[in-house]
Amino acid sequence: MKVVYHPLMKESYDHTPAGAPGRLDTSVKILSEHPDYDIVMPKPATEQQLLLAHDDGTISRVKRESESSSKQNLYKTALLAAGGAILTGKIAIEEDVAFGLIRPPGHHASRSSYWGFCYFNNIAISLLELKNEGLIESAFLLDFDLHTGDGNINILDSESSFVISNPRSNNEEDYLREVRAVLESSPEVDIIAASAGFDQYIHCWGSNLSTKAFYEIGFMMYEFAKEKCDGKRYGVLEGGYNHEDLGRNVLAFCEGLRGVQSTIL
Repeated sequence: MKVVYHPLMKESYDHTPAGAPGRLDTSVKILSEHPDYDIVMPKPATEQQLLLAHDDGTISRVKRESESSSKQNLYKTALLAAGGAILTGKIAIEEDVAFGLIRPPGHHASRSSYWGFCYFNNIAISLLELKNEGLIESAFLLDFDLHTGDGNINILDSESSFVISNPRSNNEEDYLREVRAVLESSPEVDIIAASAGFDQYIHCWGSNLSTKAFYEIGFMMYEFAKEKCDGKRYGVLEGGYNHEDLGRNVLAFCEGLRGVQSTIL
C-alpha cells in the first residue's frame, strides 16, 4: 500500500495542536518500517488546483499568514498537503488503495474561509481534481473525524453526484452501526474517500472509538469499494492528537482499508 508523505510535514508550521512538533512521528515510524507500506512523496498543489475549491482571497490569506516568522513553513506545507491528497486519490484510481499521511488537515476549510487548524481543503481539492481530469464523476466521502467537516459540505454539497457522511453517534457500537448503514444505503459511485480523523479515539478528545473501531471503519470501506466502486478507495489524515497512539490507529485503519487481518489488534 502506498502512503503519501513528505518530510516537511514533520516540521511545525503553526502553534495549533495539528501543527505541533512530533504529531506525525509514530505514524511515520510505524508505516515507513512496515514491509507492506511504501512511502511516496507528493509535489505541491498548483494554485490552479487550489482554485477548484477556494477563492483567490483564501489563498492570499494563507500566503500572508506564512509571512510570520513562526509560520514560515505554513504555505509550503499546506501546498504539499493538498498535493499529497491529489496524489493519494490518483494512486487509488490508477493503481490501488492509498493513504495520505498529510498535514495541515483540511475539512474545516471552505471556499472563502478556514478555521479549526485547517487552511486548504485537501480532500475536496483531491476529489474535484479527479473529477476535473475526468477520472471520476461520483464519490462517497466518509468523514469520521470528531468534528463535522463543514468545509467538505460547503465545497462539495453542490456536487449532486457526491455523497458526504459525517456519523455522529456517541458510542462505539452505535457509531459503527451508523457507518455500516450509510454505506449500505449508498448508490454505486466511482470512488470512496475518507476524511480520516482520529480525534474520536478513546484516549483523545472524543473518547469514543477504539483502535479496533478504526480498523473496522477501514474494513467497511474496503467492503464498500469491492461492491460499489471497483475497489477504488483512499483516505487522508485529518485530526488526531494523541501523539503516542496515532501511529497505531492509522495503521489499524490502513489494514482495514486494505482488507487484511490486523497485525496489532
